Amino acid sequence: MPVPTSQDFFIPSAQHQTTLPPEKILHSANSGVIVERVGQLRAEFRSEGRQFGRELAEYLNTNYAGIVSVFVYEETFGVKDRLHFLMHLKSFDAYETLVQMGTQDAGWRDIMMRPRIPEERGGGTWDRMFLDGGLKEEVLIPSTFGMYGTADSKLDTVREDGSGGVRFDVPTAQLQTDVPADEILHSANCGILMHRTGELNYAFRGEGRMFARALCDAWNESLKGHATIFLYEEAFGKSDRIHHFIHLKSLSSYYTLMGLRAVNTSATREVFTKQWISDERGGGGWERMFVQGSLGDLALTPQHWGMYATQAAEGE
Repeated sequence: MPVPTSQDFFIPSAQHQTTLPPEKILHSANSGVIVERVGQLRAEFRSEGRQFGRELAEYLNTNYAGIVSVFVYEETFGVKDRLHFLMHLKSFDAYETLVQMGTQDAGWRDIMMRPRIPEERGGGTWDRMFLDGGLKEEVLIPSTFGMYGTADSKLDTVREDGSGGVRFDVPTAQLQTDVPADEILHSANCGILMHRTGELNYAFRGEGRMFARALCDAWNESLKGHATIFLYEEAFGKSDRIHHFIHLKSLSSYYTLMGLRAVNTSATREVFTKQWISDERGGGGWERMFVQGSLGDLALTPQHWGMYATQAAEGE
């Protein structure tokens, strides 16, 4: 049997995990909330766990279209058999709809309660497939100027909510760039999703976000067709930890990202050499804004059948 080459194979993007047409998919560019749920599979149930994850994701995609889209990713380089579920929600209002599934959606309950492990292997449902205490979540919302007290004046995104309070309307991430929508790479159509996190020093939380958005602008313009980068904030988690999603067309697009830094275009040079911190506050560039050692990258690959020699579900 001939050995396949890189020219013979390509990694299917996450949108190939669903039967929904692209225009009905929520993804990292057009969703209001992203819940990243991470779970570690037991090695002996690595195939069954992936089958369960993909079945559950597609049930949500097709039965709750316009409310949530869920895709499954694996760590490209990292911990094997650790699954990442990216749940793209229209808004937090939509999450409340999903909460009702536990008691009202018979189809969802069937997927959760159905025995999936053969009796000769001990039997059981989905809960036997994952390590106990290993499921965790991060909630991300697209960043916009003025969030979390980083503005000095009232913003257009703040409005009366009709009950005497005020509401902050969070713009979707695709509004962070001028790149046309049909040229944007996002979590549904990218080949690799790089998740970069960094914790800002509280004293420079405003300047840090300005730098992070300027980096998005410079890279999105220079890397069109190869990568798209968006900035997100962490809700219900660590304060002032920011998240970049760097959507690469393919793993080899990382070389293009490296090339941009090596060429050092004027736009990129301006972002990395600008003195973002005023002289009266001690001066300095982007490197003073982050807690030392807090920057980290994680590469995610859209899950596909046969990946890491796993068995596909019947009929797939």
